[in-house]
Amino acid sequence: METRRRGDFAILPEGQRFLQGRWPQLIVLALLAVMAANLLTVIKRKSITSDEVVHIPAGYYHLVAGNYTLNNEHPPLVKIWAALPLLFLQPNEPPLAEPGNENSFARTHALDGDFWTTNAREFETISFWTRLPMIVLTLLLGWLIFMFTKELSNPRAGVLAVALYSLEPTVLAHGRIVHTDLPAALAYFLFALALYRYHRLPSFRSSLILGVVTGVALVTKFSLVIVGPIFAVAMGAWILRAPSGGLTRGKMARHALVAGLMALAIINLAYRFQRQPIIPADLAWIAARTPEYAQAIISGIRGLSFLFPTYYLFGLYNVALHNHSGHAAFLLGRYSDLGWWYYFPVAFALKTTVAFLGLAIASLLWALWRLLVRRDGQLVFLLAPIAAYLVISLTSSINIGVRHFLPVFPFLFVLGALLLDRLFHVLKWRYLAGVFVAALFGVMGLEAARTYPDYVSYFNQLRGDQPRWRLLSDSNVEWGDDVKEAAAYLRARGETRVSGATSAGWLTFRFFGVDYVDILPPRPKAIRTNYVVLGASFLNGSTVPGNAELPETERENYFAAYRDREPEAVFGNSIYLYRVR
Repeated sequence: METRRRGDFAILPEGQRFLQGRWPQLIVLALLAVMAANLLTVIKRKSITSDEVVHIPAGYYHLVAGNYTLNNEHPPLVKIWAALPLLFLQPNEPPLAEPGNENSFARTHALDGDFWTTNAREFETISFWTRLPMIVLTLLLGWLIFMFTKELSNPRAGVLAVALYSLEPTVLAHGRIVHTDLPAALAYFLFALALYRYHRLPSFRSSLILGVVTGVALVTKFSLVIVGPIFAVAMGAWILRAPSGGLTRGKMARHALVAGLMALAIINLAYRFQRQPIIPADLAWIAARTPEYAQAIISGIRGLSFLFPTYYLFGLYNVALHNHSGHAAFLLGRYSDLGWWYYFPVAFALKTTVAFLGLAIASLLWALWRLLVRRDGQLVFLLAPIAAYLVISLTSSINIGVRHFLPVFPFLFVLGALLLDRLFHVLKWRYLAGVFVAALFGVMGLEAARTYPDYVSYFNQLRGDQPRWRLLSDSNVEWGDDVKEAAAYLRARGETRVSGATSAGWLTFRFFGVDYVDILPPRPKAIRTNYVVLGASFLNGSTVPGNAELPETERENYFAAYRDREPEAVFGNSIYLYRVR
């Protein structure tokens, strides 16, 4: 049977009905429709996460007040996108205090409580509508995965890639949340697609698109600052090799300049071209946190502010500071503030379905073989982004969730689909390949159904019989979105007050009719309620806040007395409810 070829990947004959006409697009749209229905029903059942408590109000004030001092450690673009429905809902707007002695962090967290308390009656309405735009981005990423895979290979491979994407619990967990994680995956993947298309057909138009996409990536998540060096290296290589492709170096250099200027314009547009000076309290923050380099950092921000928005630069500083200082983390029974180089590979191995994990490893090995042995240059556009992001992940000191590794996932879905598609090209394995692919998707589908709607706390079978909180912590196991279910359970038993230590619970329990008594240190440990609720990360001690009077080991074991107790109920595998003896 004859096949046509695009690049180095086989294309099935036109006679294959599955690939004719609009069938691939219709199948992809059906997969994404099911995915959308899944995400929509989950947001009706789950409360907002602790980070959404911050991102939603900040996004609204970015949008209506042009205030970018709030929550500046995350660029504004995604938060503004999520806040767009609030223009129609018109929530109450607590006035922002004038910058005084409070730095941006203090002002941000003061606003969180004020915004949600002022809009208590609309809490669930605001939560629902701000998460709908995030689902739109999730579906858009699914469509782009189909388009890119189809360009590299054929429509069937594109369908397979979207099927992998739509069934993976980590994607389903974060595809509905107002955060920068899945949008970062979208922006990074779109950047790779723009690079690929420019490589195939260098032109003024494709360089313009590449510049726009680069700028969008840079204002989506600060970890995507990596696209800057990738862009520079790629354009430099193309300029040097221009004559061999029948182009001039001058023309390619002009394309690079156009793309760079467009990226810079997008960054400034996201901040409305603001050049406001850093408020005095934030200058004091820099001096207190990095006293040895404070003057150089302040001078650098001021010097670069003629090109970049001031609070974009200040946000980059805060992310770099956070990475340098580290973040309390937990991995396989160990505690650390600076993390482990192998954290993300371990988290990925535990929190992806075993079927996809095996496929991802096999497809990486296969792609490396094709690149090195078969000289298949197309795979550079999949393998290089994975390698670049893996490097920054291995060096990260912020080890709080596999969600930070999400920008790698789309490339693995594409590689996995390409490998699965190749199985069908070995004629004697054709039917066996069909059985294997069906079994793989059957296992993934069963995992997605079994886990619904508790995707945030998903772990695969490699965890054995270990409780999740004994393996990982933070957003891997608990992020506050099961407060709604816990509150409903308490109210059904006539309980309107609970003691607890949960993510987001300090704010959100009250909106579901239950008063919350915080029992985190340095508050007294005496319990005066009938129940105690503990989030998984607090149960293992990794997110218990420390202070000068509390030794590290005591902080980590603050709730150790509950670890061997049988909870009365567990909600979403993330919140544990104990009856007070």
